[in-house]
Amino acid sequence: MLKEDYIMRSIKNKIKFLANILFGKDIINYEYVNKDESNESDILYKKLIVLISNNNINDAESLLFEEFDPLDKNKIAIALDFYNSINNLEDEVLEKNNFTRKEIKEGIDDIYELLGMDIYKL
Repeated sequence: MLKEDYIMRSIKNKIKFLANILFGKDIINYEYVNKDESNESDILYKKLIVLISNNNINDAESLLFEEFDPLDKNKIAIALDFYNSINNLEDEVLEKNNFTRKEIKEGIDDIYELLGMDIYKL
């Protein structure tokens, strides 16, 4: 349990660090670009929310990486929001999804690498 708490805090710190550097915020929540019309980022975000709520975190993460573009701030915001959201899930929910905090940490590390910031993966 103590190790899980450490990993959870480490994930939060990595998300906070990126959110501060890229968006000037401590935490990032994806905001729809245009509330009246859906664009590519909005559609991706909606799909991820549905997959998570249907206990398909692995499929959601795969979709996130298929669609991720390190030059698109909306996609980066979606990735940070995604990992923050699943990191806030209870351990039992993650287990039900066959997902671990270690996998969340690895996913964030992969985002750092795609952004060319893999020195901060530590």
